[in-house]
Amino acid sequence: MDIIKATNPEEEKILEQFHLLLNDYLNSNHRKKVDLITKAFKFAYNAHRGIKRRSGEPYVMHPLAVARICCSEIGLGSTSICSALLHDVIEDTEFTVEDIRNNFNDKIASIVEGLTKISGGIFGEKASTQTENFRRLLLTMSEDIRVILIKMADRLHNMRTLSALSPGKQYKIAGETMYLYAPLAHRLGLNRIKTELEELSFKYEHPEAYQQITQKLALTAESRKELYHSFIEPIRHELDKLNLKYYIKDRVKTPYSIWKKMTTKNIQFEEIYDLLAVRIIFDAPEHLENEKDMLALEKKQCWDIYSTITNIYKPHPDRLRDWVNNPKANGYQALHTTVMGFTGDWIEIQIRSSRMNTIAERGFAAHWKYKLGEIEEDNELNHWILTIKEILESPEPNTLDVLNTIKMNLFSSEIFVFTPKGEIKTLAQGATALDFAFELHSELGYHCIGAKVNHQLVPMSHVLKSGDQVEILTSDSQSPQYEWLKFVTTGKAHSKIKARFRKDNREHLKKGEELLNEFFNKLRLPADTENIQVLLSNCNCLNKEELLLRLGTGELELNNTEAEFFKKDNQNLLVKYWNLTFGSKSKQDKEKEIKKIDLKSIHQLTDESVQSEYHLSDCCQPIPGDAVLAYVAQNGSIYVHKRQCPIAMKLKSSDGDRIVSAEWAVHKKLSFAAEIEIIGLDTVGMINQITRIVSDEFSVNMNKLNFESKDGVFKGSMTVYVHDVDNLNRLCTKISKLKNIKSVTRVEHHNRLVALEE
Repeated sequence: MDIIKATNPEEEKILEQFHLLLNDYLNSNHRKKVDLITKAFKFAYNAHRGIKRRSGEPYVMHPLAVARICCSEIGLGSTSICSALLHDVIEDTEFTVEDIRNNFNDKIASIVEGLTKISGGIFGEKASTQTENFRRLLLTMSEDIRVILIKMADRLHNMRTLSALSPGKQYKIAGETMYLYAPLAHRLGLNRIKTELEELSFKYEHPEAYQQITQKLALTAESRKELYHSFIEPIRHELDKLNLKYYIKDRVKTPYSIWKKMTTKNIQFEEIYDLLAVRIIFDAPEHLENEKDMLALEKKQCWDIYSTITNIYKPHPDRLRDWVNNPKANGYQALHTTVMGFTGDWIEIQIRSSRMNTIAERGFAAHWKYKLGEIEEDNELNHWILTIKEILESPEPNTLDVLNTIKMNLFSSEIFVFTPKGEIKTLAQGATALDFAFELHSELGYHCIGAKVNHQLVPMSHVLKSGDQVEILTSDSQSPQYEWLKFVTTGKAHSKIKARFRKDNREHLKKGEELLNEFFNKLRLPADTENIQVLLSNCNCLNKEELLLRLGTGELELNNTEAEFFKKDNQNLLVKYWNLTFGSKSKQDKEKEIKKIDLKSIHQLTDESVQSEYHLSDCCQPIPGDAVLAYVAQNGSIYVHKRQCPIAMKLKSSDGDRIVSAEWAVHKKLSFAAEIEIIGLDTVGMINQITRIVSDEFSVNMNKLNFESKDGVFKGSMTVYVHDVDNLNRLCTKISKLKNIKSVTRVEHHNRLVALEE
């Protein structure tokens, strides 16, 4: 079939990319439907002719790049490649789904239509108002997994070309990617794509931290290389005796995973000792015709390699992970162990066959027959998709709640537990006995009163561990309690409990909604997310539903006490130096807030503006020196969050068009609240020494001192008022140099939120 003739350098570049796509396809194991792919390319080329991307390149380069990712990085075939080439045609041109169907076939038309629906759903510009489109996306995914796989490729290419967008758009897309796409890629087994999505998101959200860690990795590369070669030399010597075809490669921890560990554990780069891991990949036997025998031999070879290694190095007794006999829900198989090298370093070793490695890198989904009905019943990934469909049978009131519930099912870590009859079940790490009850059956969950774990009686909130055998205990008189939502961790249990409450408490919720609206009308305030969040925090409610229920049943009343929350600036932690009182806003300040806000420029957080125009969010307590962004509420108020704050990540996913760039420009005239945690040996006069440094040497004000001692060790926290991060770090360093002090760290409030979420 004739292809377009290049008449200029731009068209030559397009043709070059198309030939690279064909080359990738011809080197794959798929049937060679070159004519169909060429036809799809010509159709897309003509449909997008003359249209440019924001980077200035021809638009058709984008679907070409997406098609190449589908082919070479996920391993999809001609149907997916054609769908990728055509994925923006319906949305961006005059062509319809019927044109696609008439020119190609029903499968391609169906996938392209599904991709078009996604672009208007949770991934679109008006995500927060399009619950039904998000549900349609997930239902489409459950019918043909290729829709979401192509969307993954589309997002990966958008992330690779993100530099062409404004900083505000970069934060929105990077946050959305980290919040939803990366976990979803992991759940689908797309490990390589998941890693790159995380790295690119981190690079755009925290460019300074990314640059610093990348430079430190480069500086320590030579020493890691020496450690790697000395470590694998004796392993090679022994593996050669097994008559295996294998290769060994090193795997260095990514900048994002290093940063995540640094921030969650409050440690420095130099304190991370597991930067290096070793991967051993061996060729599976090909001469065996029986697939069952081949898989059994594969497992045996994994354990033979493990035995060989542990004859050389001593293994860590608690770090053996057998995903060979018990694959992860996304199909991942490997044997992981951590051993002590001769240099005293702990090094993780991953053992997998070439088949296991392909699944680990490209994803189990690429090996499926794609229609749901053709997938084996006991496939764990199929089970996960069916769980998603079950959650969607009782959708939440708004998209963000749906997103949060679905995200609960995307967590990476898993445990394996057994029923009394010995049947194995896979659950998210941190799952409780009540989660397990809902996993087995909704009615078991609704009537659960406790459980027997390994024949021992435990409460329903008991956190399960891998290998536990669990028997659920029930009572006909039991019914769901709102407190259950505080300790269930799986999306299925969460959605089932909330659905039951909505059904049983419909009248109470309706009355609560009326009382809530009446309260805000009296105050002449909108019942928006920000104002409701203030009530949730101050009334100690888990979510809006609990607030409405307590209002509707009369357990809670909104009166003058609650009205006071909105008369003073409770969320702003900014204080004048030596003056810890908050001034109320003047009418002029409020008018400044509601004026038209520039969403494209970088907002400068100056001494004056942080007092009058911005709110420093209580959820993460940002101070000068922290990487931040700003969120413009519907009433015009601007809230400043740390970029890694989980609340900010949700806002980027639901209201990304309201995210704006912000940077500090204060001049040490003001003080900001920060909490520090101190751990050390309990000796006489220790607290006096600490407070003397804070108040005398640094002239820093403080409050909320709380110290506890047990078995000769004390743990304390205090809130101090500092100018910026540098001021706080110098204070922590000074305290840490006191004798018998073991650690001094800043308490990151967003880490607490992450812990609660995960």
